[in-house]
Amino acid sequence: MAQFEPLQNDLLLRTARGENVERAPMWVMRQAGRYLPEYHQAKGNNDFFACCRSPEIASTLTLQPIERYAGLIDAAIIFSDILVIPQAMGMEVVMVDKKGPHFPEPLKSPEDKQYKDIMARDVDVKQSLDYVYKAITLTRQKLKGRVPLLGFCGAPWTLLSYMVEGGGSKMFIQVKTWIYKYPEATKALLQKIAELCVEYLAQQVIAGAQMIQVFDSWAGELSPSSFKVFSLPYLKLIADRLPKRLAELKQDVVPMTVFAKGAWYALEDLCATNYNVIGLDWLHDPAEAYKIAQANKKVLQGNADPGILYGSKESITSVVEGMVKGFGGGKQGWIANLGHGITPFVNPDDLKFYFEEIHRCCK
Repeated sequence: MAQFEPLQNDLLLRTARGENVERAPMWVMRQAGRYLPEYHQAKGNNDFFACCRSPEIASTLTLQPIERYAGLIDAAIIFSDILVIPQAMGMEVVMVDKKGPHFPEPLKSPEDKQYKDIMARDVDVKQSLDYVYKAITLTRQKLKGRVPLLGFCGAPWTLLSYMVEGGGSKMFIQVKTWIYKYPEATKALLQKIAELCVEYLAQQVIAGAQMIQVFDSWAGELSPSSFKVFSLPYLKLIADRLPKRLAELKQDVVPMTVFAKGAWYALEDLCATNYNVIGLDWLHDPAEAYKIAQANKKVLQGNADPGILYGSKESITSVVEGMVKGFGGGKQGWIANLGHGITPFVNPDDLKFYFEEIHRCCK
C-alpha cells in the first residue's frame, strides 16, 4: 500500500460531505488538456492513449493545471479517458486528430460474434488497466498533499453509445436502434459495463484516488422515460455497490459524483441516489437546482457554460456572480465548476480570471 503525505487542502472533500465551508471549492472538467501550451510540450509526439498508458506522462499532465493555477483550484483529476473500459473489454479505440475517439469495429448487433465474445469474456480491470492505477499513485506522490486527486469512469450508457456508434454522434442512430430493437441485450451489456466500472473505481481508490466522478456525457440523448431504463439503473448500481466493494477491500469510502450531461429532467431522480454530489450542466438554473438539492441533502457541482471563457471579463464576472448567488453563496452544498469540460482554444488566462472571480465572490 502506497504511503502519501497528509492532505493540506481538504476543502473539496469537506464540501462533498455536506459540511459548512469557508468558500466553495473549485476545479473544472478537462482542466488537464490541450488548451494549455505546456500540455503539448509534455505530450510530444505521443498519441493520446499512449499518454494515458504512461504513468509518468499522465501524472505530469494531471499536475500542470495545479501548478499553473496554484492556490486557485482545489482538486486534480487524473489524466485518462472514459474509453479505457471498452479497451479493457477487447475493443480497439483510436484517437483521431480533430475528430475524436474512433472504434474501427463498433458493435453491430447482439447476433454478431464480437458482442457474444465481449459478453463471454472475463475482464480483469485490475490487471488490464494497471497503468491507470500506477498513474494515480505516482500523481498522489507528486502532489505531496496539495489538493485531493479525483478518479473517474464513463457511465455505462455513455460507454455503450461509443461502443455501438463507433465514436461521437449527432443522430445516435445505432444506439437508438439497440435500445429500441434489442432492449434485453442492451441491458445485459449495460450491466456488464456497470460491474466493471465498480471494480475499476475501487482499484482507483486503492491506488490513491480520494473522490470519484461518473461521467454520463450522452445522458441527454435519452428521453426521460428511456433514461430511467437505460441509464439511471446502472448509475445507481455503481453508487450502491462501490461503497460495499471498498468495504470488502478494507478501504475507506470516498465521495462520489455523478454528472449526467443534458439530463436536466433527472435532477430529482439523481438526488435520490447514493451519490454525494450531482454535477450540473449549464441547462440548469442554479437557484432552482440548489433548492432541490438542499431538500435532498445533496451537494451540487457546476455549472457555468464553458463558452463564457471565450467572452469578455465582464461576461465572466456576470455569470460567476449569478452562479454564486444561485448556489447559496458558496458556503455549503456547492462545488464550483463549468457545466462541461473546457473547450478548445480557451485562453488559460481567461480561465484564471474565472477562478479569481469565484474566489472574490465567495468571500
